[in-house]
Amino acid sequence: MVENSAAVQKAGGTRIQREKRAAILEAGLTVFAEAGFRGATLDRIASEAGLSKPNLLYYYPSKEAIYEALLHGLLETWLDPLRALDHGGDPVEELLAYVARKLEMARDFPRESRLFANEILSGAPQMLPVLQGELRALVDETAGVIERWVSEGRLAKVDARHLLFSIWAQTQHYADFDVQVQAVLGGQDFAGAAAHLEQVFRRMLTV
Repeated sequence: MVENSAAVQKAGGTRIQREKRAAILEAGLTVFAEAGFRGATLDRIASEAGLSKPNLLYYYPSKEAIYEALLHGLLETWLDPLRALDHGGDPVEELLAYVARKLEMARDFPRESRLFANEILSGAPQMLPVLQGELRALVDETAGVIERWVSEGRLAKVDARHLLFSIWAQTQHYADFDVQVQAVLGGQDFAGAAAHLEQVFRRMLTV
């Protein structure tokens, strides 16, 4: 996911420059997900990326710059499935598809999910303006669509914003609490999780 992040694409440059930026972001993701922001160091990120520290600093001037680039790229990826909701589609099926996509992201991008969760648990020092701006605007727009579906009788009565919170919590749990899930189940079970969540949300949303 990092190689195709918005941060790398926006930065531009030659192919080699893009590859090195991608390598730095991939290394940063690994280190930040394991050590947290405070525990991560530029030396460790450079080593993980296979670069010297001066070479890394040519592309990103600080640890904070790498962290911020990662978070903004991750948020864009996180929001894409919500933007993809078809406002003219079947409400239940559209929301179930969103649930399924969020669970797939928890399965495929666990480090990214934990990085984002750690940022939120730290008080969102880097992301709070984006959460209060771009994210809130998108949630407000989506909530308006859900409320219209409810008013048209095409969706059971639900609180739109709390519905989205529930979807995020119940899907990202499988990434953020991976150790707990595997300890209880003896391994991950995304197929079982998908079947369970579809049943839960279908019952909740169907008129």
